[in-house]
Amino acid sequence: MKRNYVIHNIVQGWNVEAKLEDSKYFFMYKEVQAILNNRKCYVIGRKGSGKSAICNYITCIKDYNVFSSKLSFKAFPFNTIYGLDDNQYQHPNQYITIWKYIIYSNVLKMMVRNNSVNSDIRQELEKIYPKTSIKNLASEVSEWTSVEFGLDILGNGGSLKIDRNKHKDTYNWKEYVDVMEDIIINYCGNAKYYIVFDELDDDYRDITLNQEFKVYKELLTSLFKAVQDVKSVLCKERGFNIMPVIFLRNDIYAHIKDADKNKWDDLSIELEWDTDKLKQLLAYRIYQDDGIHRGSPNFETEWHRIFSNEMIGTGLGRKKLMPSFDYMANSTLLRPRDFIKFIKACCEEVIDVQYYITPEILHHVDRAFSNYLKQEFRDELYPILPDIDRVFDVMSYQRQWIFSPNSFKEAYEKEKQLGNIKESNVDKVLETLYNFSVIGVQNKNVEKKHYFKYINTNMAYNRYEKIVIHRGLFKALGIE
Repeated sequence: MKRNYVIHNIVQGWNVEAKLEDSKYFFMYKEVQAILNNRKCYVIGRKGSGKSAICNYITCIKDYNVFSSKLSFKAFPFNTIYGLDDNQYQHPNQYITIWKYIIYSNVLKMMVRNNSVNSDIRQELEKIYPKTSIKNLASEVSEWTSVEFGLDILGNGGSLKIDRNKHKDTYNWKEYVDVMEDIIINYCGNAKYYIVFDELDDDYRDITLNQEFKVYKELLTSLFKAVQDVKSVLCKERGFNIMPVIFLRNDIYAHIKDADKNKWDDLSIELEWDTDKLKQLLAYRIYQDDGIHRGSPNFETEWHRIFSNEMIGTGLGRKKLMPSFDYMANSTLLRPRDFIKFIKACCEEVIDVQYYITPEILHHVDRAFSNYLKQEFRDELYPILPDIDRVFDVMSYQRQWIFSPNSFKEAYEKEKQLGNIKESNVDKVLETLYNFSVIGVQNKNVEKKHYFKYINTNMAYNRYEKIVIHRGLFKALGIE
């Protein structure tokens, strides 16, 4: 059998974890350009929408005049920051100072690596930010804010002297922010400094734990305002390329309430995907593996290098026919991660067995993908709905993909009475399922019209309309 090298390359190279992929797969779309050009710095999106891919791309840029620092908050002890509030600010702004301190510390740390910065300045900065120091973010924050850590500027005429311990009895980290800002203004030059805030959702907790979540939201609110301040002072007013970028899930961002939030819109960008944009991305990725590279990527050409031209049968008796891309799209949340997972799984099924991915392979992989999607939902929802596994059971009991809210509530109440479910507010459960696109609703006047949050992003849950289960969950829930 003739080997399909594109399929082999996809199996070897594609990965849902962006940092494990070759940079050749990165698709440069307009939203990314807005971030790189310093026009946008708040990147909001669903899980799997490409935030990590952009973050990874930025931190891997190789250029003599570009520097980046990735601040990962995965497994970060947020209590380290919770205890560093500034009482000069009212709630929820009390953490602005510590965030600016962290941003400026990372800029100064990157300036040590910038050979265009005056060598005397770099030598002084290296005393407190050694190049060889390899520490995690939590350790660095703890050290930077300890009483033993200090910096003091002496002299004039462009000279800089730093003493880690000078005035340690009278100075504290809050008083260093203005000093650090002055150093950056005087010496950073025209280089680009990216400070990337990633995995901030790691401290996301059940929103019913009001006090804990309240502090977490205040921490995030302060971060957004600190970035706004830094861009205003260093970028807008002085023209420097100091570029902090925040990556945050849209469901968490929606919980941040602040009187000034509407002012963030000019700096915000929401990562949204539709079928046309996804086709461009997939054509580009397959194009990178086809080895031909004649002209620009064309979706139909690239797609059919790995998928047969046959239509896919769906519904009862599989009599309704549709293109393979549309069939796949119906099982996904229109996220790059979903398509990468689905396509790679198809390629793994046919590698060294057949040349193209056929309808039979798509139907077969669809079942495994359904289980994957259910697990994705479970991981996202568990912090909010600890009973999510039982909730899935209640959905499965319906044995149909469209049903009334009352039907769901009756089954839910039975599980609650048996002690299998603790959450008493079933309306909260349904609204949460809708907000995460586990379910949609059916237009009461037009039965074939369904609304899902991942498509109709601004539409709220309507408790008076029938519930529609996302097609990607059918097989995992036993709904055929």
